[in-house]
Amino acid sequence: MYAWIWRHLPGEWQTKTATALGLVLVVAAVFWYVVFPWVEPKVQFDHGVVDRPSPSGSRTPG
Repeated sequence: MYAWIWRHLPGEWQTKTATALGLVLVVAAVFWYVVFPWVEPKVQFDHGVVDRPSPSGSRTPG
């Protein structure tokens, strides 16, 4: 697949490299700003607080 994309990009290898990098950045931005915010409410993460010892060193039940 990547070879097919590389063959179909215009220009010399420098232009192909810059175009490929630009495409990667665009895809990453779409994922970061569109896909991930849409998926986040659908995925259940445990956002609870990690049990840490209290300042006195004893743990509270719970």
